[in-house]
Amino acid sequence: MARGKKQSTKKNTTTIGPETSMLPEDYTIASIESSSLESIFTLHNHNAPPTNDNNNNNNNNDEDEDEDEENRLDKSFEYLTDAITDVCDVPTEKRSKVRLMALKTAFKALTCHATCEESRINIVEYQMSEIVHACVWSVLKSSKATEQYAACRCLEAMSIVLGSNQEEFVEEVMDSLIKAVKATGKDGQVRSAALRALSMSLFVCSSSDSSSTLFVMGLCMEVCRERWRGEDVVPYLRATALRCWSLLATTVDDVYVAGEESNILPRLQECLDHSDVGLRAAAGECVALIHETRLNMGLEDGEGDEIRNASERKYRRGSWDGTEWEVIMDELKQRVSELAVEYGHHMSKKAKKEQRSIFRDIVATVVEDGEPSHVVSFRGGDIMLNSWHDIVQLDFVRHCLQQGFQIQLMTNPTLYDIFVGANGGMLSEAVDRLSQLEKRLYMSKTSDVAKAKDKNLRKKRLNRENQKNAFLSADGDYIS
Repeated sequence: MARGKKQSTKKNTTTIGPETSMLPEDYTIASIESSSLESIFTLHNHNAPPTNDNNNNNNNNDEDEDEDEENRLDKSFEYLTDAITDVCDVPTEKRSKVRLMALKTAFKALTCHATCEESRINIVEYQMSEIVHACVWSVLKSSKATEQYAACRCLEAMSIVLGSNQEEFVEEVMDSLIKAVKATGKDGQVRSAALRALSMSLFVCSSSDSSSTLFVMGLCMEVCRERWRGEDVVPYLRATALRCWSLLATTVDDVYVAGEESNILPRLQECLDHSDVGLRAAAGECVALIHETRLNMGLEDGEGDEIRNASERKYRRGSWDGTEWEVIMDELKQRVSELAVEYGHHMSKKAKKEQRSIFRDIVATVVEDGEPSHVVSFRGGDIMLNSWHDIVQLDFVRHCLQQGFQIQLMTNPTLYDIFVGANGGMLSEAVDRLSQLEKRLYMSKTSDVAKAKDKNLRKKRLNRENQKNAFLSADGDYIS
């Protein structure tokens, strides 16, 4: 009896490595699933008694308010201490989910709870080496892209918490983050986060080492290529590289950014022609920063404040006329003007609206030699930004801190120093003017002010919906 062919029991062994799982372009550390964590504004009321009539009367007493504030600070300090202790144990933890949770909690603690000098010095700075070791271990040794990303975000947040003159921190993280950026096998979002963490550490913590800054700016120019190290570079990684270059460009001499040796303009011209909206926006902001820097070259200190007229800015400030980049700048001006009014069915309505909004401000600077106008509202006042230098820095810091941006903006002296040119000193004054009771009444999401604002917005939404759904009655009257 003839035997049939023996079927092969060998299964398909093709596997997909952990690094090939792509994180979405809009991925953030908040996208990581975890247990519910209080935001900073919820934490302000963490120890407050239940809101009933009896307790409301007690909360009006100053003594109770002071006690609640002291309990809140103790609770925040304890939360930060526990989070840092857990993240230092990451290299010895075998379970990836536990490591990921520890890194996410550490990020929340650094951004939302490291809000006083005692917590910054006694916890974060004192255990800096252990925290850096744990985060670097996850970036280089872990096989999970989510864990690598969270570790990079923790290092980025640490830069703002530690503040300036932290050269030791820069030295500890620089080589490892450069390896992560160059590792083409890693997820694009991980490489983007590593590049952001590297740039933030140099921007905030480095004092005078311009050679490292120039080296990383050169690395950003390499990363923003269409192909690098033998592989295509994803658009959002290229956009991150341009934004990191712009951030570091605010810390170096104007001659390097917009002088004769500036060789990034052809790369920006290529990026503006790309189909990705995010990449075009990053390239456009970079062009605006370079052009603004070129306009400011050659002026004495304080002279720029007296020149507001566009024609005066054009003829009294630096010009591209007669330089080797004159033709490219003319082409760039034409391209950003086109993007500011672009229309068509190849983009969604939301994407077109966002692009036009971004490029209108860019055109005002690049084509009309005007100043941008950007207002940042926080709980206590507003900051007026009138230069791309400040806008680039603020956007980078805001992206880093996420939900901790508001509280860090009001309590972190590092941010006072960064935005001193944008009336950053008013931040501390606005906070000092508020008593503990006023902070609870006006800064909390459960305050009467927040509730009234929410009620007003809800009413406006209902009115808009009613107008959309209005119909004719039998008498010919509109009913809304």
